[in-house]
Amino acid sequence: NEVACILAWGKKEKARKALAETRKKRKEFRDNDRGWWLRKAQAQFNKYIRTRDAGQSCISCQKVMTGQIHAGHYRSVGAHPELRFEPLNCHAQCAQCNNWRSGNLTEYRANLINKIGQKKVDWLEGPHEGSRLSIDDLKGIVDEYKVLANGYSNPTGQGS
Repeated sequence: NEVACILAWGKKEKARKALAETRKKRKEFRDNDRGWWLRKAQAQFNKYIRTRDAGQSCISCQKVMTGQIHAGHYRSVGAHPELRFEPLNCHAQCAQCNNWRSGNLTEYRANLINKIGQKKVDWLEGPHEGSRLSIDDLKGIVDEYKVLANGYSNPTGQGS
């Protein structure tokens, strides 16, 4: 009975070590995976936009949003990746406008001018220098928008 107990413990210990090693390798891979950090940064940015715009109506159709709230980009991420993490370019939008009306851009633009002003819309519509964000840049974006989404004004995240 004692031998069976030791063997069972040995199997559990071996499985525990294997799981720890797998987690370590997964973390090492993830820490160097730009695509993973880009998705994480986008998710954190979107969370910030939804938090910032909570209680507001859809930027496009102006309906009170019930259900899913999207972080809808005025200038698309595909055509303008340099504006992906620009808060002026992204506002709360209903799923209907974002998914089924391709952003409802005509209404989006008119309401965006009312919200942020013509000068800022002109800046969004102007040329922007493209840049490829590094993993460190993306980690910084995750940290920045995590702090903002949590409502802290201190960018270091330490005491207020």
